[in-house]
Amino acid sequence: MSYYFNKTVKISFEEAVIKVTEELKKEGFGVLTEIDVKETLKKKLGVDFRPYKILGACNPPFAYQALQAEDKIGLMLPCNVIVQEISKGTVEIAAIDPASAMQGIDNPALAKIAEQVRDKLRKVVANM
Repeated sequence: MSYYFNKTVKISFEEAVIKVTEELKKEGFGVLTEIDVKETLKKKLGVDFRPYKILGACNPPFAYQALQAEDKIGLMLPCNVIVQEISKGTVEIAAIDPASAMQGIDNPALAKIAEQVRDKLRKVVANM
């Protein structure tokens, strides 16, 4: 089982970040964190890297359910979605598969929540 699902699209990096954020909103997610990997690596290491952002997406009702089912699950929240430029005008969007990521946690209630979140994130990626 893969730990993510992805899609490659022919749009600019900036457009992809905007569109994935909009698609996340349609599925009830907000972006809590946005890490600009390219900028961070330039600042911290002085290296050049391709445009790459990590979006920390959270769906509050599902996060609340997950926290009620498993009090340490905050270690695995929020759900990360990446946007990375493969080449000029070609961008990959990938999202964590929460059901796969939480396989090691023996909690059936949490597994059901993770499956529902997975379905929403798959829809986000598919709609790109």
